Amino acid sequence: MTTTTNAPEYAGVREQTTPSQARTGRRPLRPGRVALYALLVSAALSALFPILWMISGSMQSLPELLKGDALLPAVPQWQNFTTAWVKGNLGVYLTNSIIYTLCAVAGILLVSSLAGYALARLDFKGKGVFTALILAVMIIPAPAMFLAQYKVLLALDLANTRQGYIFILITTGIPISTLIMRSFFASQPKDLEEAAALDGASALGTFFRIMLPLARPGLAAVAVIQAFAVWNEYLMALVIFNDNALMPVQRGLTSFVSAETPQPQILLAATLISIVPVLVFYLFAQRQIVDGISAGAIK
Repeated sequence: MTTTTNAPEYAGVREQTTPSQARTGRRPLRPGRVALYALLVSAALSALFPILWMISGSMQSLPELLKGDALLPAVPQWQNFTTAWVKGNLGVYLTNSIIYTLCAVAGILLVSSLAGYALARLDFKGKGVFTALILAVMIIPAPAMFLAQYKVLLALDLANTRQGYIFILITTGIPISTLIMRSFFASQPKDLEEAAALDGASALGTFFRIMLPLARPGLAAVAVIQAFAVWNEYLMALVIFNDNALMPVQRGLTSFVSAETPQPQILLAATLISIVPVLVFYLFAQRQIVDGISAGAIK
């Protein structure tokens, strides 16, 4: 004799879907989700509005901009960009900023990777004190060290020079970068270094051939953070430089501000040009930025 068990006719309450939802596979928009989308769109628009206003203002005439009632220019004034580039010496400022950024980031990557590896892997006397000093330097506000840094540059005869400014940029970016690289190296297994030592590799050979390639996400994160920091630096350039030919772009933008002949539309055009290199850098490096931040968050 065989028995059969019939499945229950009603095992649970299923969410009912309309024919249109079944065709599209989308869930209905609930009031809470609509409110969330509206909030996100409002936040995005509020963040984009200053940039959109800058773009619009850079293409307006001075009377139109001062009047302030036009969201879009009646007739785009493309000559504002030409004036900013030629008469404002903007090309020199941009070239200086590119030089400072490349040199400073390269120096920071070299020093911070070596220091981070030493703190993560080597045991030496005073290691804890050295780490505490790095943290202490990070706590001190940067403007509080300007006088001491400037006196050092005067003693080294590097005041008002490219080399002196790059030196200050490197020393300023090393502390936080060292801690970032230390966390990446500390997360790597020691088996790789032990295997390299058995093969006869030196400490520097192990670092440059094995450990440094593994820390590429950390290097990318440090490069991005410091590139933006160096590009946007203003206060130290204000202290060090008195020669317009050496000023970075952020310092050079102040030359467009004049009480006698105010030209805010030229300043907006120059500011818009100055963010183009940063935007291009971000577009090319956005994958490395995400990978570096994600790897750092996981580790």
